[in-house]
Amino acid sequence: MKNIIVPYFETPLDYANGIEINDFTYPWKEDSPPSTIFHVYHDKKFLHFRFTAFGPPPLVYIKDNHKLEVIHSERIEIFFKQDDELNPYYCFEIDPHGRVLDYQAHHYRDFNRDWKWSDDLNIKTEILADRYLVSGQFKLSILSGLGLFKGDKLQVGLYRGHCTSLVGTDMNIQWISWVDPQTEEPDFHVVSSFGRFRLEDPTNLYSL
Repeated sequence: MKNIIVPYFETPLDYANGIEINDFTYPWKEDSPPSTIFHVYHDKKFLHFRFTAFGPPPLVYIKDNHKLEVIHSERIEIFFKQDDELNPYYCFEIDPHGRVLDYQAHHYRDFNRDWKWSDDLNIKTEILADRYLVSGQFKLSILSGLGLFKGDKLQVGLYRGHCTSLVGTDMNIQWISWVDPQTEEPDFHVVSSFGRFRLEDPTNLYSL
């Protein structure tokens, strides 16, 4: 399992000063994927993150602006799991326009899409010529209340759905992941797709 130490900072900072994850791959393709970079740090209350996803202008499906439209769009994804049983785990799929598809799930692929994160994720996005950025924050006390912390550790999946063509809801998605799930077919909803974050905080100032 991949492991990283998430640095602690008392005041807001440039994401570039947080830990950087840049070893995303195409688990189910021989090609090199477009570059995807994830930065993360935490303070007393929040886990702060930013994805930078390189490539052509992202393809996004918009009709009624419902959160399920994210399924048909370019997006980044963050999953959290309690344990290896995946009962439950929590999923956040966010498109370049800042729409969030948040849901609770149980193994295997039993999705409760009526579930909602109970706080403001403070999502911010920016679309540039060669990349888009998605940043936000997860409240540590809520992650703890969901039973996701094991001491100072979180089990986290980081993914990207790179949409290469889109006509109506007919899309082609190339799946990119931080951890190779080692499955024959594309699938992030398995225990092997997760890595581990350990939150650095020698003074234990944050409250969970």
